Amino acid sequence: MSAEAGALCRYARSVPLIAVTGGIAAGKSTVCSRLRELGAHVESADELVRYVQRKGSPVLDEIRTRFGLGVIDEAGDLDRAALGRLVFDDADARRDLEAIVHPAIGIELHKRIAEASATNPNSVIVYDIPLLVETNRANEFDGVIALACDPEIRGQRLMELRGLSAQEAESRIAAQATEEERIRVADWVVNTEGSLQQTLDQVDAVWAEILDSSRA
Repeated sequence: MSAEAGALCRYARSVPLIAVTGGIAAGKSTVCSRLRELGAHVESADELVRYVQRKGSPVLDEIRTRFGLGVIDEAGDLDRAALGRLVFDDADARRDLEAIVHPAIGIELHKRIAEASATNPNSVIVYDIPLLVETNRANEFDGVIALACDPEIRGQRLMELRGLSAQEAESRIAAQATEEERIRVADWVVNTEGSLQQTLDQVDAVWAEILDSSRA
């Protein structure tokens, strides 16, 4: 078990810990923003990765030592694209990177959840984790919210909002878990194919259920 996973399991026993997951362009940012408005303490796996790899951090120093100066840009920040190219097809390199990054994420997550629960013992922690299914971590959480959105719709969003080509969009979607795999581990499913208001209404209903179960 990774240090990050250990931190999640420990805090799942003291405060409710809910995962939000979904494919690329499924609307996780929108859903998590709404949950934050409703009172959730939201943490993001992607933001934590960026934080622990920030300029001047011990993690970035370790990455530089392992992968070389080619993964550091002229400003001294991590060149994520360069690092990605090195680990994409190299399982050993990817494992080395995970061994550097995951413990640091666990420590930082531990700290943030501790602070949130100390400030409000009734906190509900929401963790935005895109690769929940791919990393087989659904059982670390008290509940899972999965976003459901047809891959064709997500592909269209990627092309319109992020400027990807059809091939690039298809490739990114294909590299992730399927809709069925995410729904299979979900306690709640939010369909994000419709209007913004339809999505928000579903999130509000899920939040009400989470609060009810946490008070039971």
